Amino acid sequence: MFDDSFPGPVLDESVWTPSYLPAWSSRADAAASYRVDGDGLRLGMPADHPLWCADLHEPPLRVSAVQSGNWSGPVGSTQGQQPFRDGLVVREQQPESRGFVPLYGRIEVECRATLGPRSMFSAWMIGVEDRPERCGEICLVEVFGNAIDGDTAAVGCGIHPFRDPALREEFSADRRVIDVREPHRYAVDWRPDGVDFLWTARSSAALPSRPTTRCC
Repeated sequence: MFDDSFPGPVLDESVWTPSYLPAWSSRADAAASYRVDGDGLRLGMPADHPLWCADLHEPPLRVSAVQSGNWSGPVGSTQGQQPFRDGLVVREQQPESRGFVPLYGRIEVECRATLGPRSMFSAWMIGVEDRPERCGEICLVEVFGNAIDGDTAAVGCGIHPFRDPALREEFSADRRVIDVREPHRYAVDWRPDGVDFLWTARSSAALPSRPTTRCC
């Protein structure tokens, strides 16, 4: 059992790495803008937040994220998590950190987001990628600001196999009556034979749990 409500006053870096895929950049250059207070972890995107992998990633991208598992091979190697282009090599070797790396079970995240039309928020699990084929992704939630329309939003979830031959692509962004500015709980029940996706609006009795089943 693992439960983290981010009580503060600081982030537990034995569990969380406050940088986004730092092997392809560095922990400093990929650092999140965040704070931990009585309401939990607050990730932000200030106007001066730097581009992520500015010389490598197209289109330009800013990311503020934490991750619960991190590692890489040595500098110059191709060993790392979620390489985003061919020929990518490690720029800063990462020590192995396995703060929370589950295999099967129920995984939940409760979050809310204020989005502009060019921003998005997401929570996902990726393979450790200690072997190249262990790279698939289970996306619990993904919402783009330009997909919000009044009291509805296109809420994405599903499976991205990347280079894992055991998985197949199965992802959708169904439109739902939901206000992502309010807290909601997004969850998966992950089993050896598939994944069930669920979400619950904590703040509104009008929005019950909505199961969506997808198998990998």
